[in-house]
Amino acid sequence: MASKKFGLDFVKNVSQYISGTQSFDRVVKMIQITDGGDGRAVGEFTVEKEHLNRGGTLHGGLTATIVDNVTTYALMSKGSHPGVSVNLNVNYISPARPGEVVEVEANTVRAGKKLAYLDCVLRRKSDGRIIANGGQVKFVDFDKDKKDF
Repeated sequence: MASKKFGLDFVKNVSQYISGTQSFDRVVKMIQITDGGDGRAVGEFTVEKEHLNRGGTLHGGLTATIVDNVTTYALMSKGSHPGVSVNLNVNYISPARPGEVVEVEANTVRAGKKLAYLDCVLRRKSDGRIIANGGQVKFVDFDKDKKDF
């Protein structure tokens, strides 16, 4: 069991901090974290007009940003450094339309000394249909004495 330090409140605080900055990551401010801790982060959001591509469905770039950010929240809830992305992948399965509620669930598959492996699924809340899945590999070994990064 994760300590309270890295539980749901921790995940919510990380999400609020990151989405509250002036950096690009503020685009995920619409995600409400509903569960998390011990390597897991769960949230949801309603697809709004500002989230759409020209075809009227959830934008793929926003989907990739969601995968990137929510998997990072999951990783940090393991007590890990947020790391930097080595590889990010997204599979687009079905569209999400305005007004639909999307659930996002990210899990830390493995967090080693140098690399962390994370996965993520976005589902339509009304019927559980998968909208996208993906994940990333992150480099997490930031020893300041090393000169190889």
